[in-house]
Amino acid sequence: MPIETLTVHGYSVSGNCHKVRLLLEQLGRPYRWIEVDSANGATRTPEYLAKNPNDKVPMLEREDGHILTESNAILCWLAENTSFLPADAWQRAQALSWLFFEQYSHEPYVAVARFIRGWTPLDSPRRAELPRLIERGEQALAVMEQHLRKAHWFTGERYGVADIALFAYTDCAADGGFDLGGFPRITDWLARVRATAGFVPMPAVSDEAAERLAAS
Repeated sequence: MPIETLTVHGYSVSGNCHKVRLLLEQLGRPYRWIEVDSANGATRTPEYLAKNPNDKVPMLEREDGHILTESNAILCWLAENTSFLPADAWQRAQALSWLFFEQYSHEPYVAVARFIRGWTPLDSPRRAELPRLIERGEQALAVMEQHLRKAHWFTGERYGVADIALFAYTDCAADGGFDLGGFPRITDWLARVRATAGFVPMPAVSDEAAERLAAS
């Protein structure tokens, strides 16, 4: 029986979207990517809102029209019955705890700092938020560094969904003004993720965003 071709609506330079692309590539699942410029309002069109009233990316669409949103929920659905999601209940719960950590304690600081530096004007009042975002983001990175003192991965004994979730924005944390030089175990873990089979890097940001990041 042929495997259905999934449709992913995503913004390629978003870490939350890249998580989904990375897992799909590593699973070898067929998919169609529809680029959605969420930074410039493309998720607020009537057509998009009819499918996802929360006006966010990524959004996964099945051939039967069923919709799944929230990046980490998509990861878990895609990874079901694969090595990327532990079958053991305790190990699965540990992986889920890191997925929740990523969305509550990591992404709101590491990703938001990146967005402010790369996607808001250099005179934006939001840049006043950066010192606090850096402080809180570094706290999250310190928690990850501590975990990696006794483990190689965040999904249990092997690479999986929690590593993919945490990798996306950690790998481009420098865009947000974070210095990973003080986190050697994270640096080693990032290299291990990049060495996994089927790995694909996040695409480069636009020239405009790159200029803002360089000037920040």
